Amino acid sequence: MQIDSNLLIAWGGVAKKYAKNEVVFHEGSEPLFYYQIIEGQVKIVNINDDGKELIQIIFTDGYSFGDPALFIGRPYPTTAVCCKQSVIIKISKKTIFKLIDEYPEIAKNIITHLSTRIYSKSVTARELMYNKPEDRILGMLKEYKLRHTSSNEPWLVPYTRQEIANITGLRVETVIRTLKKLETQGTVQIINHKLHF
Repeated sequence: MQIDSNLLIAWGGVAKKYAKNEVVFHEGSEPLFYYQIIEGQVKIVNINDDGKELIQIIFTDGYSFGDPALFIGRPYPTTAVCCKQSVIIKISKKTIFKLIDEYPEIAKNIITHLSTRIYSKSVTARELMYNKPEDRILGMLKEYKLRHTSSNEPWLVPYTRQEIANITGLRVETVIRTLKKLETQGTVQIINHKLHF
């Protein structure tokens, strides 16, 4: 967890329930709050005029999101949407800045967290440059597994084929076909329609 949720609440943070597919903030809106997930899942997306989504990243329990725009005072470049019912703490911009001033170790945690995300984004961008769908999908799976577990055991991938397509910029049909190919090669496992990597 980036910032202890009890500390956020003690400083005036409010825990709010969001429904599946509920938007937390829209692209282009002004950032007024710091958001941190207590439980649930939030995807950060760009949506084109045709309604097609490009998933930038998916955050889970303990992660904050929308911080870069908040800290530099620029409009959100993306939209945040709950993938499932979620509980999210929000605390005002003014208060989070006071909290960071009061607890310098929080600033260090935020810097580490943001640096990790920038590094991860660079790795993902490199993988997306490859033309082969196998490279795109494997790069995405390796990066997401690294973020969620340190185990070498097969990891249950918590994303749908459509979400993988939206993250990698591939068509869902290509993802399905490529995952079957990777399963045949022994690189991934599909057990009861669930993907393991």
